[in-house]
Amino acid sequence: MKILAFLFAVLLAFKVEAQTSLKKVYDEDINPIEQIDKAVAKAKLERKFVVCQVGGNWCPWCLRFADFITKDATISQVIDENFEYIHVNYNPRKSGGEQQQAAALMKRLDNCGRFGFPVFVVLDGDGKVIHIQDSSFLEEGQGYNQEKVLRFFKNWTPQAVSATSR
Repeated sequence: MKILAFLFAVLLAFKVEAQTSLKKVYDEDINPIEQIDKAVAKAKLERKFVVCQVGGNWCPWCLRFADFITKDATISQVIDENFEYIHVNYNPRKSGGEQQQAAALMKRLDNCGRFGFPVFVVLDGDGKVIHIQDSSFLEEGQGYNQEKVLRFFKNWTPQAVSATSR
Protein backbone atom coordinates (compact mmCIF):
# COMPACT_ATOMS: atom_id res chain seq x y z
CA MET A 1 0.00 0.00 0.00
CA LYS A 2 2.87 2.38 0.77
CA ILE A 3 4.35 1.72 -2.66
CA LEU A 4 1.07 2.61 -4.38
CA ALA A 5 0.78 5.80 -2.37
CA PHE A 6 4.36 6.70 -3.26
CA LEU A 7 3.80 6.01 -6.97
CA PHE A 8 0.62 8.09 -6.93
CA ALA A 9 2.47 10.99 -5.30
CA VAL A 10 5.26 10.80 -7.89
CA LEU A 11 2.78 10.75 -10.80
CA LEU A 12 0.88 13.67 -9.32
CA ALA A 13 4.10 15.63 -8.94
CA PHE A 14 4.96 15.02 -12.61
CA LYS A 15 1.51 16.13 -13.71
CA VAL A 16 1.69 19.31 -11.63
CA GLU A 17 5.20 20.04 -12.91
CA ALA A 18 4.11 19.54 -16.52
CA GLN A 19 1.22 21.97 -16.05
CA THR A 20 3.22 24.61 -14.23
CA SER A 21 6.15 24.54 -16.66
CA LEU A 22 3.91 26.03 -19.36
CA LYS A 23 3.47 29.78 -19.46
CA LYS A 24 0.18 31.02 -18.04
CA VAL A 25 -1.48 33.08 -20.76
CA TYR A 26 -4.89 33.96 -19.32
CA ASP A 27 -5.29 37.26 -17.48
CA GLU A 28 -7.68 36.44 -14.66
CA ASP A 29 -8.05 40.09 -13.62
CA ILE A 30 -9.67 41.56 -16.72
CA ASN A 31 -13.30 41.54 -17.77
CA PRO A 32 -13.55 39.07 -20.66
CA ILE A 33 -16.46 40.88 -22.34
CA GLU A 34 -14.47 44.13 -22.39
CA GLN A 35 -11.43 42.19 -23.65
CA ILE A 36 -13.50 40.82 -26.54
CA ASP A 37 -14.99 44.22 -27.37
CA LYS A 38 -11.52 45.82 -27.54
CA ALA A 39 -10.22 43.01 -29.74
CA VAL A 40 -13.20 43.35 -32.11
CA ALA A 41 -12.66 47.11 -32.43
CA LYS A 42 -8.97 46.60 -33.21
CA ALA A 43 -9.67 43.74 -35.65
CA LYS A 44 -12.28 45.79 -37.52
CA LEU A 45 -9.77 48.61 -38.07
CA GLU A 46 -7.19 46.13 -39.36
CA ARG A 47 -9.71 44.13 -41.45
CA LYS A 48 -9.04 41.01 -39.42
CA PHE A 49 -11.16 38.57 -37.46
CA VAL A 50 -10.88 37.78 -33.76
CA VAL A 51 -10.04 34.35 -32.41
CA CYS A 52 -10.97 33.86 -28.78
CA GLN A 53 -9.14 30.97 -27.19
CA VAL A 54 -11.54 30.34 -24.30
CA GLY A 55 -10.21 28.46 -21.29
CA GLY A 56 -8.01 29.24 -18.35
CA ASN A 57 -4.70 28.76 -16.62
CA TRP A 58 -6.36 25.80 -14.86
CA CYS A 59 -6.56 23.93 -18.20
CA PRO A 60 -3.39 22.06 -19.27
CA TRP A 61 -4.67 21.63 -22.85
CA CYS A 62 -5.26 25.40 -23.07
CA LEU A 63 -1.68 26.12 -22.02
CA ARG A 64 -0.34 23.43 -24.39
CA PHE A 65 -2.14 25.03 -27.32
CA ALA A 66 -0.82 28.49 -26.48
CA ASP A 67 2.69 27.06 -26.24
CA PHE A 68 2.24 25.11 -29.49
CA ILE A 69 1.16 28.07 -31.63
CA THR A 70 3.83 30.32 -30.14
CA LYS A 71 6.61 27.90 -31.07
CA ASP A 72 5.36 27.20 -34.60
CA ALA A 73 6.46 30.03 -36.92
CA THR A 74 4.09 29.06 -39.75
CA ILE A 75 1.03 29.05 -37.50
CA SER A 76 2.12 32.24 -35.74
CA GLN A 77 2.44 34.01 -39.08
CA VAL A 78 -1.06 32.96 -40.23
CA ILE A 79 -2.48 34.17 -36.92
CA ASP A 80 -0.59 37.49 -36.95
CA GLU A 81 -1.64 38.28 -40.53
CA ASN A 82 -5.32 37.44 -40.13
CA PHE A 83 -6.49 37.58 -36.54
CA GLU A 84 -6.56 39.49 -33.33
CA TYR A 85 -5.86 36.49 -31.09
CA ILE A 86 -6.91 36.66 -27.44
CA HIS A 87 -6.93 34.30 -24.49
CA VAL A 88 -10.32 34.69 -22.83
CA ASN A 89 -10.37 33.54 -19.23
CA TYR A 90 -13.34 31.42 -18.23
CA ASN A 91 -13.74 30.29 -14.64
CA PRO A 92 -17.30 29.43 -13.64
CA ARG A 93 -16.20 27.91 -10.34
CA LYS A 94 -15.54 31.24 -8.65
CA SER A 95 -18.36 32.66 -6.58
CA GLY A 96 -20.20 35.96 -6.67
CA GLY A 97 -19.86 38.26 -9.65
CA GLU A 98 -17.51 35.90 -11.46
CA GLN A 99 -20.34 33.37 -11.95
CA GLN A 100 -22.53 36.06 -13.52
CA GLN A 101 -19.60 37.16 -15.67
CA ALA A 102 -19.00 33.55 -16.78
CA ALA A 103 -22.67 33.17 -17.74
CA ALA A 104 -22.57 36.45 -19.70
CA LEU A 105 -19.41 35.29 -21.46
CA MET A 106 -21.00 32.01 -22.52
CA LYS A 107 -24.07 33.87 -23.79
CA ARG A 108 -21.85 36.31 -25.75
CA LEU A 109 -19.93 33.43 -27.35
CA ASP A 110 -22.93 31.23 -28.25
CA ASN A 111 -22.43 28.79 -25.37
CA CYS A 112 -19.07 27.68 -26.72
CA GLY A 113 -18.24 25.85 -23.47
CA ARG A 114 -20.37 22.93 -24.61
CA PHE A 115 -17.35 21.75 -26.62
CA GLY A 116 -14.93 21.65 -23.68
CA PHE A 117 -11.72 23.63 -23.31
CA PRO A 118 -9.90 25.11 -24.93
CA VAL A 119 -12.50 26.13 -27.44
CA PHE A 120 -11.90 28.63 -30.21
CA VAL A 121 -14.49 31.19 -31.22
CA VAL A 122 -14.02 33.14 -34.43
CA LEU A 123 -15.67 36.56 -34.51
CA ASP A 124 -16.01 38.73 -37.59
CA GLY A 125 -15.18 42.44 -37.65
CA ASP A 126 -18.58 43.25 -36.18
CA GLY A 127 -18.13 40.85 -33.28
CA LYS A 128 -20.55 38.24 -34.61
CA VAL A 129 -19.72 34.59 -33.86
CA ILE A 130 -19.05 32.94 -37.21
CA HIS A 131 -17.46 29.69 -36.05
CA ILE A 132 -16.83 27.67 -32.91
CA GLN A 133 -13.97 25.16 -33.13
CA ASP A 134 -13.86 22.13 -30.85
CA SER A 135 -10.16 21.73 -30.01
CA SER A 136 -10.36 17.94 -29.80
CA PHE A 137 -10.33 17.83 -33.62
CA LEU A 138 -6.94 19.56 -33.59
CA GLU A 139 -5.25 17.23 -31.11
CA GLU A 140 -2.71 14.53 -31.72
CA GLY A 141 -1.36 12.41 -28.88
CA GLN A 142 -0.56 14.70 -25.97
CA GLY A 143 -0.36 17.77 -28.19
CA TYR A 144 -1.69 19.29 -31.38
CA ASN A 145 -1.36 18.49 -35.07
CA GLN A 146 0.20 21.28 -37.14
CA GLU A 147 -1.67 20.39 -40.34
CA LYS A 148 -5.07 20.37 -38.60
CA VAL A 149 -4.37 23.61 -36.74
CA LEU A 150 -3.22 25.38 -39.91
CA ARG A 151 -6.28 24.12 -41.77
CA PHE A 152 -8.55 25.53 -39.06
CA PHE A 153 -6.91 28.96 -39.11
CA LYS A 154 -6.62 29.17 -42.91
CA ASN A 155 -10.27 28.19 -43.39
CA TRP A 156 -11.43 31.05 -41.14
CA THR A 157 -9.32 33.95 -42.36
CA PRO A 158 -11.29 37.00 -43.56
CA GLN A 159 -10.17 36.24 -47.13
CA ALA A 160 -11.32 32.61 -46.98
CA VAL A 161 -14.69 33.52 -45.50
CA SER A 162 -15.33 36.37 -47.96
CA ALA A 163 -14.37 34.12 -50.90
CA THR A 164 -17.00 31.57 -49.89
CA SER A 165 -19.75 34.17 -49.45
CA ARG A 166 -19.48 35.60 -52.99
